[in-house]
Amino acid sequence: MRRPAKLALGALAVFGALQLVPLPRTNPPVTADFDGPPEVERVLRRSCYDCHSNETRWTWTAYLAPVSWLVVRDVHRARDEYNLSAWGRMDPEDRAELPHEMVEKVEDGEMPLPAYLLIHPEARVSDADLAVLRAWAGTFPEAEDGRRRRRGRDH
Repeated sequence: MRRPAKLALGALAVFGALQLVPLPRTNPPVTADFDGPPEVERVLRRSCYDCHSNETRWTWTAYLAPVSWLVVRDVHRARDEYNLSAWGRMDPEDRAELPHEMVEKVEDGEMPLPAYLLIHPEARVSDADLAVLRAWAGTFPEAEDGRRRRRGRDH
């Protein structure tokens, strides 16, 4: 067997072995789901729920290493940041600040993640969607001392 063929076979074997690394692709039970206005829920379900809830749709990207490592990591980080499946259990102050933070992240182009939008363009937040989120955020008072940083940074 020629050297290029051996290298290709070796690379294929390594790629195959990478697929055997177990990853925690779970969807824990929804315990206290988001209970806001239906128009806000529609935006959140389309643009946020795949990462920020226990209702993740694990697409092919979550099963093909090494991309799967990034997908699973991002979902777990997002759930740690906030989890819409536990909305009703959130600290009321955090729940009041979160809509303002969501709007800010969308306005800054940080959310949804640009890499996520490459595979899920339907998750893009339109100007109309952003207007819905802004109106919703306007129903919550902002923290007197400005927006606190999310859990895990200040707490």
